[in-house]
Amino acid sequence: MSININLSNKVSGNPSANVVLFADEKFNINSLKKYLSSSEFSYINDLLKTSDLKKNIFLFELNSKRKIVLISIKKNLKSFDVENLGSEFYGRINYGKNSEYFINSDTIVGKYENFLSHFLHGLKLKSYEFNKYKTKKETRLITINVFGNKNKPSSQNQLNFKALEEGTFYARDLVSEPGNILHPDEYAKRISSLKKDGLKISIYDEKKLKKLGMNALLGVGQGSIRGSYLVTMEWNGAKNNSKPLAFIGKGVCFDTGGYSLKPAKFMEDMTYDMAGSAAVVGLMKSLALRKAKINAVGVVGLVENMVSGNAQRPGDIVKSYSGKTIEVLNTDAEGRLVLADAITFTEKKFKPKFMIDLATLTGAIIVSLGSEYAGLFSNDDNLSKQILSAGEKVEEKVWRMPLHKNYDKLMNSKNADMQNINYVGGAGSTTAAQFLQRFVLNKTPWAHLDIAGMAFSKYGGALNSRGATGFGVRLLNKLIEEYYE
Repeated sequence: MSININLSNKVSGNPSANVVLFADEKFNINSLKKYLSSSEFSYINDLLKTSDLKKNIFLFELNSKRKIVLISIKKNLKSFDVENLGSEFYGRINYGKNSEYFINSDTIVGKYENFLSHFLHGLKLKSYEFNKYKTKKETRLITINVFGNKNKPSSQNQLNFKALEEGTFYARDLVSEPGNILHPDEYAKRISSLKKDGLKISIYDEKKLKKLGMNALLGVGQGSIRGSYLVTMEWNGAKNNSKPLAFIGKGVCFDTGGYSLKPAKFMEDMTYDMAGSAAVVGLMKSLALRKAKINAVGVVGLVENMVSGNAQRPGDIVKSYSGKTIEVLNTDAEGRLVLADAITFTEKKFKPKFMIDLATLTGAIIVSLGSEYAGLFSNDDNLSKQILSAGEKVEEKVWRMPLHKNYDKLMNSKNADMQNINYVGGAGSTTAAQFLQRFVLNKTPWAHLDIAGMAFSKYGGALNSRGATGFGVRLLNKLIEEYYE
């Protein structure tokens, strides 16, 4: 199934087929008389008198060829409410054969900035499907024609939303790919292809990583026949040489747990253990497509955590890029090893304004927050407030969790500078974040987003169907728009 959206001032095609009209929160349709025949108006008006007006959408199927969709615009809607409304509209029309709808933008009531853009954005996000490997694909087409002289989005506005959608869909595509297809070698190639969008791509293979001393990252991937990589993506959209904003992603393409083997049940879901990196890649693509007026860098560590005769063992000690040594007590606590080297590298090489890392890092964050919030850990209050605010505006919510020096002792090792897990028990997400903080060496403002509960949905959400969500792309794009452009 695919969505085709056309915007014009005049109606093209047959406007007598399926029409979408907007009304106020009480479904007062007197102002819509000119768009309806007298019999249609009377019929709909009578039905509304006995209907639950708390609903958002009514679909009146007048005959086999004509439907009237009536959408209520409630008072005090936020942008994500409008997007959810677009998503709900998609749910009501997503059935049957090819269909065509005409949205009358002149009927939009109230003063809402970019109402139509947000409405269509929600519709498109909800329509995403990953059916690449199905031999029988649904070929149905839904065409949305927007007409009218009022409330039309500007060309720049259209470009910005399209870029955001493409970045989000790209992230979802990456997370949805099976592990035998999107292994680190293939992932690095796909990122390299983003040069066409205007990004500067640098790929550090195992030879380069060994020379740099990224033994924490390399240790995770040493059991795989595939290579391990660190990939950087640079976007220079500012007119000056301002410090870049840095985004870092965990890219474990498949996670068996290594010798600390995961249970067989649901191990197939470990293809999404690279969702943090996918969010970073999707964000960088969006920034490039909309030509964001900032400097930004994305850094992702790409590995595969496998079991073999060459795999990392529990009890191994590795020397990280920072020079600090790590005792690997559990090979399933691998993401933090990848991020440790990536964080130090990013800080040292790019000297960014701030660093934000994203990772499906701990099951503990799901125990704490479920699938409603991502966990936020940070050394900077101002950056935290900005992330929290941006998350609320796009409905990609985060909840700030504690960091404290007293948690550090739980990660101290007898045999090395630190160990990679807390054996005492409890505070699993916090001690993981505390571990990462040790690799921020120069007091750069830093935030860690544990997105383990948000990256993949088994049941679907307001703006996504079942599967990969692309969580983080819209959140970080909003952060940049609101505070740094």
